[in-house]
Amino acid sequence: MNHASPHTARHVHEHEHEHEHEHEYEHEHEYEHGRDAGDHSEILDLDADVLAEHIVSITAWLPVGADPRHIVDLGCGTGAGSLALLDRFPEAEVTAVDVSAAHLHRLQEKAAGAVGRLRIVRADLDATAWPDLGAPELVWASASMHHMSDPGRALRQVHDLLAPGGLFAVVELAGFPRFLPADAPEEAPGLEERCHAALDHHHAEQVPHRGADWGTKLTRAGFTVEGERTVTVDIGPPHTDAVGRYALSSLRRLRGSAASALTAEDLTALDRLLDTDSPHSVLRRTDLGVRTERTVWAARRT
Repeated sequence: MNHASPHTARHVHEHEHEHEHEHEYEHEHEYEHGRDAGDHSEILDLDADVLAEHIVSITAWLPVGADPRHIVDLGCGTGAGSLALLDRFPEAEVTAVDVSAAHLHRLQEKAAGAVGRLRIVRADLDATAWPDLGAPELVWASASMHHMSDPGRALRQVHDLLAPGGLFAVVELAGFPRFLPADAPEEAPGLEERCHAALDHHHAEQVPHRGADWGTKLTRAGFTVEGERTVTVDIGPPHTDAVGRYALSSLRRLRGSAASALTAEDLTALDRLLDTDSPHSVLRRTDLGVRTERTVWAARRT
């Protein structure tokens, strides 16, 4: 594998992974401040594990035409998209771009079997000038575009980067995943939705491009939108251990952003769920699920 480039700056997912569930992870996966990159890597890996089937379905849907030989993954995190694309297009090489050295190192570890097919580039995608990323036939951006300081400029940069006729896949998340039944927990039914309401208020100020009309933005940047698809994630019980750990890590981050808007009773109930030594811990619940949506736009450089 190639070494990371010397470009350094803040992670294109920085706000997502620190203010919401990045993968919003949610990838997207957006987490609250105070979590280190290693912790982000863990939850991104859990997101990739739990939602692997859905990522594969998105890559299979892409209207690429001829299989691409060069792919760029913008804001790759720990590489869920990069690895899925390497599997989907076995003759392709992938350039994975991110600003987090820890995330890129984790990707290198996971992609040990793809030596020669994966290039790592550390770069700030909010910078006016991007490093040389070649002329890919496919660019993939999952849960990263809405954190760009100037999405219009970034879309134009992708347009100029792509080979003529190349495809740009923009994957965005509907929001922080839901894990608990609506009537849970017993002492505070609807707690998770109240946490989400507080988080949505927070993001309205901190992440203004979240929920944008990417189809319109892509058209304005010179692309022809060839397809749009919403993938609904609804993984019900019984669940795997990974779902339990995914819920625990996600709810911890949700608490960080929502705590100031919750009542004392709600905070107490949430902390009981997060206490891994408690019989009420989310890890001991048998009714967990994963519910969220991802929308993908496929846009052609014509």
